[in-house]
Amino acid sequence: MLKTIVFLFFSNLFMTFAWYGHLKNFNSKPLFFVILFSWGVAFFEYVLQVPANRIGFQYYSLGQLKIIQEVITMIVFAGFAILYMKQPLKLDFLWAGFCLVGAVYFMFREGLPQS
Repeated sequence: MLKTIVFLFFSNLFMTFAWYGHLKNFNSKPLFFVILFSWGVAFFEYVLQVPANRIGFQYYSLGQLKIIQEVITMIVFAGFAILYMKQPLKLDFLWAGFCLVGAVYFMFREGLPQS
């Protein structure tokens, strides 16, 4: 199960750089170059994401697997935005995190002990 989380974390790093990294480093490059570069980075995302989902589907439902991926995406994106893109830390990250906590609760509540 931990392997799924680790693979999803690193796949999200690649995905985030493929989608947004060019905004910092390749703003002056031709769009075609940026698309090819992003596809190349996204390849490594899929190399990790596909096995992560195959492994994770043995332990989690499809909905649970998706919400795990979304939580990891938000964590990676927040770190990327603040540390790499030098965006200011906003309360919006906290509010989005609270919404994700609610989503996690609803996706995993069947497995919680009943009182």
